[in-house]
Amino acid sequence: MTAAVAIVGGGPAGMALALALHRQGVAAEIVDARARGAASADKRILALSHGARQILAWLGVWASIPHTPIATIHVSHQGGLGRVKIAAEDEGVPALGYVLAAGDLAASLDAALARTDIVFREHTRVDTRPDAPLTVWAEGTVDDPAAVVRDYGQHAVICTATTDHAHGGRAWERFTPAGPVAALPWNKDYAVVLTCAAHEAGDIASRDDATFLVLLQGRFGGRVRFTSVGPRLVFPLGLRYRKSAVAARQAWIGNAAQTLHPVAGQGFNLALRDIFELARVLADATDPGAPELLSRYDAARKLDRNGAIGFTDTLVRLFSNGNPLLRHARGAGLLALDLLPPARHFVARRMMFGARGW
Repeated sequence: MTAAVAIVGGGPAGMALALALHRQGVAAEIVDARARGAASADKRILALSHGARQILAWLGVWASIPHTPIATIHVSHQGGLGRVKIAAEDEGVPALGYVLAAGDLAASLDAALARTDIVFREHTRVDTRPDAPLTVWAEGTVDDPAAVVRDYGQHAVICTATTDHAHGGRAWERFTPAGPVAALPWNKDYAVVLTCAAHEAGDIASRDDATFLVLLQGRFGGRVRFTSVGPRLVFPLGLRYRKSAVAARQAWIGNAAQTLHPVAGQGFNLALRDIFELARVLADATDPGAPELLSRYDAARKLDRNGAIGFTDTLVRLFSNGNPLLRHARGAGLLALDLLPPARHFVARRMMFGARGW
């Protein structure tokens, strides 16, 4: 390993970090056990914030990624009054966020890498820390035995769905006792994430289209009428995070640092903010693994990282239950957000920009 930073993992997080470091004058190499380009086959749909778009534009990749803007977000909960609508127009931004395919994001990042001299070592498995001043782990999930782990007992069933009316750029987040249901504008259709109990996921995903549509419509409510659905995929959900994302000459980013529930779409947005800050702290560093630099990065990210983790965890635990007392509290909270523009603005900025939006 000849580069100053060894990045283990050639997925979107690893590639984005390599490009960010390159912009800041820090030489990095990517090492991946898979073939180069494997991440381009990722079928997941991502919701990226306006702040994430800014970072990807800074990396020079945004213009080549197909995407659908989110003009408004409508949040409600099943079985009670109260809802909130957040609009890009009210926040002074062209869109609150953007929906895109993870595979398209990976392909765009890889194409940008190809225009640089960054080395990508494919088919290379790493069992021990590479001989580099700094190793950044950007692949897999949290493997720290001291990690904080919470099993929500939930899986996500994801698919595309067609409706009887154009989506108009509106995204929906519907909280139910069985878990949240999200419908994100994606091309002319919606990308749907339906959360369910882990033991029910296989049965729900394997239902025929008509039966699945009945379940989806029942969970979602009548604000949108779904007319057809595509094939379903299932992903386990939970919370795992390292208490610190750095150690001696090592750092962790993306899912290797924290794996979040997809509610509110914070996962990769948080990863991009981590990447941006790490590259900023290491700019032109002669020794990127120096303890003082890693400590500075860890301290700079603590507020935003803990805030995103806590926000996501609180949403899941507060809204994914049928407690009647909490149901009224949830309704009051949503109503308050809708009626109080400063509070709504605070939440919107937090979702778009993380702690720097405060």
